[in-house]
Amino acid sequence: MLRFSRKSGKEPVNMAVELHPLTLSRAAAETSKLPTLAAIAATVAVLYIARDVFLPLAIAILLTFALAPVVSRLRRAGCPRSVAVIGTVTMAFLFLSAFGAMVALQISEVARDVPRYQSNIVEKVRSLKEAGSDSQILDRLSRVMERISIELSRPEKDVAVSPATAPEPKPLLVEIFSPQRPIEILMSVINPLLGPLATAGLVIVVVIFMLFEREDLRDRFIRLVGYGDLHRTTEALQDAGARVGQYLLMQLVVNITYGVPLAIGLWFLGIPNALLWGMLAIMLRFVPYIGPVIAAALPLFLAFAAAPGWSLVVLTLGLFIALELLSNNVVEPLLYGSRTGLSPLAIIVAAIFWAWLWGPVGLVLSTPLTVCLVVLGRHVRQFEFLEILLGNEPVLNPKERLYQRLLAGDPDEATDNAEEMLEEMYLVEFYDTVAIPALLLAESDRMRGALTEEQGARVAESAGTLVANLEEIAVEEEDEDKDKDKDKSEDPDRDTDEKENDYELPPGEGRSVLCLGGRSALDDVTAMMLLQVLRVQGADVNYFSHEALRPQKIKELPIEGRHAIVLTALDRESMRHAKFLVRRLKRLAPGARVGIVLWQDVDEHEAGKFLVEETQADFVVSAITDAIREALSTEPPQPFKSAHPGSAGRAAVRGPAHGG
Repeated sequence: MLRFSRKSGKEPVNMAVELHPLTLSRAAAETSKLPTLAAIAATVAVLYIARDVFLPLAIAILLTFALAPVVSRLRRAGCPRSVAVIGTVTMAFLFLSAFGAMVALQISEVARDVPRYQSNIVEKVRSLKEAGSDSQILDRLSRVMERISIELSRPEKDVAVSPATAPEPKPLLVEIFSPQRPIEILMSVINPLLGPLATAGLVIVVVIFMLFEREDLRDRFIRLVGYGDLHRTTEALQDAGARVGQYLLMQLVVNITYGVPLAIGLWFLGIPNALLWGMLAIMLRFVPYIGPVIAAALPLFLAFAAAPGWSLVVLTLGLFIALELLSNNVVEPLLYGSRTGLSPLAIIVAAIFWAWLWGPVGLVLSTPLTVCLVVLGRHVRQFEFLEILLGNEPVLNPKERLYQRLLAGDPDEATDNAEEMLEEMYLVEFYDTVAIPALLLAESDRMRGALTEEQGARVAESAGTLVANLEEIAVEEEDEDKDKDKDKSEDPDRDTDEKENDYELPPGEGRSVLCLGGRSALDDVTAMMLLQVLRVQGADVNYFSHEALRPQKIKELPIEGRHAIVLTALDRESMRHAKFLVRRLKRLAPGARVGIVLWQDVDEHEAGKFLVEETQADFVVSAITDAIREALSTEPPQPFKSAHPGSAGRAAVRGPAHGG
């Protein structure tokens, strides 16, 4: 082993100790992230600089995702590929063109009618001013504005100047108008339209070719990026196509079911150009969160300006609120078979990012583009952080989430999360799959030195509070078990569901059990959990912490008449101490079954042939269900084998007295 020392005469440093493998792995992970971050920064820069190229391409790709299911259905119906592709694209763009033309005509009509609403606007402002005259807020604001305007318009004071310094007269500006030629007028009209028309034509051509060459493009993409893992690449393509295509189609259906009733309702209320506001609502609702607000603001302003009273404004606002509630709570849950997979915050951040990158069009495309990024992060390991940041799936499993809340000293949120899970599972299942594994994470951190004594005490205290908070649920389950037992006695042939069979436990009536913590406060919490579940089963249970197992206190335990005594331990290294405790408890209560619950994976061979013989316990189990079954078992305890024949004989003589 190489050793290096400095010239200062200090002790040589062991490089094998200094360069810990965990440190090396973290350094390698941080180094490996740098190329990914650099690639992302370069990609964003290219998308921003070359947005004129990538924006039509992105629109074409998303339209291809949306139209591909329609083309596939026409192909399955026997329609030739060329007819299916060209017919679908033609109908789609004719619909979009007609939609755009109608919106343009309606906007021009609104522009012509706006001057007619000036008198109503002035009248409403005057009424608001009169309504606020009591508090004089509007009057004060108006007087302040008048003073500011007077000060800004006041001319500067005249300064006495001599004739020699008199300012020269300023020249009069003259603008020369020349008549334009007809060709120049035509070009001034056509030039602004050339850009959008060229972009639309390019999008149409790209969509047609993508739909024609969809299978070939898929194969080329697989060969380029995923030839070594066809399964993962194929799954990623199908996931992206299903999510984006379904989102676009379902969002269009949702927007239509919102916009058509809105147009009818506005027309019924007498709002001018009701068709325009319904069509704008269909378009603007593609913009997350902001679009519906803009779609409602314009008709509300028109209702404010078109009628002299306030009833039209109130009715219009009520119409929008009713449609939003109906769409969000009925239509969207009914039509969305699968969600986009984005968190609400990610949708807002994505909208800001794509609007900055590509303007208003990027704002409309923000959600489907971000869905593609989440799919990329789900199937490509280098971009996994995208799914973590933008996805709506929980990034921590239940046991890790519970441990994090306990570590933060927040038993209230831990209780809320537990109550949510207990709506779908039993208390014993929650302890078995979530709570005890969370405490095992804490024990693992403690063993490797990552958990300080203060943090360990905080986790134990928070976990104890959690168990105490779940006492009401334990009482409810106990009452439910009594009702089930009553129903079962009345109808013995009644079937139970599969979930009940997995956690079906024996009744505990008439059984007395003592639960003891092993060597730490965390062990005490697991003993409290075991006590709570045993009490649900109807057993007479008591609990004592590990402090009661000290040599000077262990004889004070109420072990007389107990059928079972259970020690709980999270740490495998506690088995030596547990061996000593089992022997003492067996001497004190030879008529009770004494067992150990080691909350770690223990296979049957190891538990049955080594740990049981080594500790002389009646049972050694690792699951809470097995612990309950053994604690409530009616099997007799195993005889205690003492290392000293004399003490064994005394225990055998003393045994029947305690057993009786």
